[in-house]
Amino acid sequence: MIPIKNKKKSLEVTVDEMRNFAFNYIEKFAPSKQQLKTYLLKKYLKSKIPSIKKSNITDLIDIVTEDLKKSKFINDKFYSESKAKSLIQRGSSINKIRNYLFNKGVGEKYIRNTIEKIHTNNEDQDFFSAIKICKKKRIGPSRDEANRPLFYKKDIGVLARSGFDFEVSRRVMELEKDEYLKIINLL
Repeated sequence: MIPIKNKKKSLEVTVDEMRNFAFNYIEKFAPSKQQLKTYLLKKYLKSKIPSIKKSNITDLIDIVTEDLKKSKFINDKFYSESKAKSLIQRGSSINKIRNYLFNKGVGEKYIRNTIEKIHTNNEDQDFFSAIKICKKKRIGPSRDEANRPLFYKKDIGVLARSGFDFEVSRRVMELEKDEYLKIINLL
């Protein structure tokens, strides 16, 4: 017969365990602070720890995330700038970038600073991102000239669902094929 061990985990062991989970997650995904909190909360709600109440787990998670923030393992400013940069390279609109960062739990001030930085680097970023979407999805100016009027509404809808406003979408859709190809070659 195997004896049942009734070991209770101490607080230090739990915090160390939580740090190890956090380090592993940071190493794999480079998350925002809120993503890390959500991950750790899910991890500990699944495991059954008899000595710690579930209400105290959130306090422990806050302690661990603040410690990681002080030691600069997680940084929402860096996260928002790097994600915005990668989303711009894919052709995402500024609205889509703002919503993505908001959904990931990045603070409003970091989102605002990132969007301002995008505007200072390139004031017409949405226009160039919309052109990238047109190239990727073969819509708008990348279509044959004969088919462009037929698919105008559909193409405007694709750009709208990608987060571009009507003025930017209209400007991109009115581009001539020559201008479009010149811009594509510059990008």
